[in-house]
Amino acid sequence: MEEIEDFQRTADRLKHLVTELEANRAGQTRTIQQLCEKIAIEASQMRQRALTSNVGTVADVAGTMSVMASRGGGVLMKIRALGDAVNSMQMQLDAALKKAMAPPEPNKPA
Repeated sequence: MEEIEDFQRTADRLKHLVTELEANRAGQTRTIQQLCEKIAIEASQMRQRALTSNVGTVADVAGTMSVMASRGGGVLMKIRALGDAVNSMQMQLDAALKKAMAPPEPNKPA
């Protein structure tokens, strides 16, 4: 459960970075590149941690975010895709936390 909460904090940081990227979409190219690099690094590190902890498909989403942030393309496309990925990741983490907090089901007699 503690790992999931750590992933949620990382997802919140990623959401903040994506929001910052959206706010600076008309800004200088260097600023946009720096934000994309931060998102790519953060998502890549999250992917590595998620692969070892076996938390659903969070690793897949984080890997996709890392690739999306580091590759070329339009800023609006990146913002939309990264925003969707962060929302998806947060939903998966909420579901995983809910599952971890639920009491185990009693065994039914045969």
